[in-house]
Parts: sequence; structure tokens; C-alpha cells
Amino acid sequence: MKLYVGNLPWSVTDQSLSELFSTHGTVESAAVVTDRETGRSRGFGFVEMDAASGRRAIEELNGHQLESRELKVNEANDRPKRSANY
Repeated sequence: MKLYVGNLPWSVTDQSLSELFSTHGTVESAAVVTDRETGRSRGFGFVEMDAASGRRAIEELNGHQLESRELKVNEANDRPKRSANY
């Protein structure tokens, strides 16, 4: 299950995001999305876990305060396929 994690503090790294979610199950991957040009966090990321752990993490961490920011955690929507319009 792929989870979207929004409203992340700028200080959160891939490692700290993984550690936060690992208290709710095994984390397969965790990534904070960064700006291509500046390398700075864009304030959201994605975590992959098994389905049962993912549902538990959504229940426990959606609305969780992290560095005075309220996290938004839900199941990620697959990005629609882009068509090449030339």
C-alpha cells in the first residue's frame, strides 16, 4: 500500500519519515519529495507498507502533530498516465 504524507515539516528526511512509520509496521520505502532545482523538501512524501500496516498508520498518524504541523496521511492515488501530445 502506498501512502501519501502531506504537511511535512521542512526538516523531515527520508530516514526520519521511515522511522516515524516503522512504529506501525514494516516500511518498504519512504521518500520525501524534493524540488528538482533547489533540492529542498516540497512538504510531502510517500511511504510504502503492507496493507494492514498502512491502514493502521493512516488511523494513527493522520492528524498527528510533528514539529507543530498536523500531518495529512491517506492512501496515495496513482498518478494518471500522461499522453504524449506533440
